[in-house]
Amino acid sequence: MISVIIPTYNRSTLLKESIASVLAQDHFKRREEFELIVVDDGSTDETAEIVRAFDGRIELYVQPHRGVSAARNLGIRKAKGDYVAFLDSDDLWKKDKISVQMSLMNALPSVQICYTDEIWIRRGEFVNPKKKHRKFSGWIFDKVLPLCLISLSSAVFRKEVFETIGHFDESLPACEDYDFGIRLAFTYPVYFIDRPLIVKRGGHDDQLSRKHWGMDRFRIQALEKALELDLSAAQRRLVEKQISKKCRVLITGFRKRNKWDELEKYQMILENYASFEEER
Repeated sequence: MISVIIPTYNRSTLLKESIASVLAQDHFKRREEFELIVVDDGSTDETAEIVRAFDGRIELYVQPHRGVSAARNLGIRKAKGDYVAFLDSDDLWKKDKISVQMSLMNALPSVQICYTDEIWIRRGEFVNPKKKHRKFSGWIFDKVLPLCLISLSSAVFRKEVFETIGHFDESLPACEDYDFGIRLAFTYPVYFIDRPLIVKRGGHDDQLSRKHWGMDRFRIQALEKALELDLSAAQRRLVEKQISKKCRVLITGFRKRNKWDELEKYQMILENYASFEEER
């Protein structure tokens, strides 16, 4: 069975379409083949009514507003499937998304996670991904350090992945998927299916990237956590390089905004890696 987890917060209109894209999957021939879990992270809109309108085909869990990581983690704890798939409540699945991925994972039992290409829509307009967003397959630890490469809405995991690498970091208000992707790519080879099987809809005012200025603050937090992994010397250098690079970006931004306390904080973090900088 596949457990599909949709975390949501005040997105009732978009949520309805996301749920419909799950129920329309051609892989789900029988109800017992999947469970659809919606975790309402303290919404104040019509989210509960939208979910209940699907006549009991969805398991709804409601929690106080604690953030997307806590919502996903609750979904994982409730999941009974052998596989776990996430769908953000503003994204959509193409109808053959799960069938394509399960064909791969059934054929290759050693595959722990696979993800797919994406179609991007921002404010109703198609957007072409940039070169830096190119996807990769295999041992991609070095590729996930610059930015979040693996879209959770596109991925399917075997359940034991979460037992091995842990859940989402609830201390991160954003970039929790970036942190998870680092731990994932350090532990497993990641398989990429070069087909656009999800639609990512962006540009909303409530997106975390718009809510939190200076997202590199949270990426640096994740990178410093990564230094606690059993990294090789080469991997450690890659992580340190990214910390230094992102500190410089933040320092420039804080200087423009006259935020001197924040600038000093990241200047000190940067200086912690001074020896590495001298080697460069």
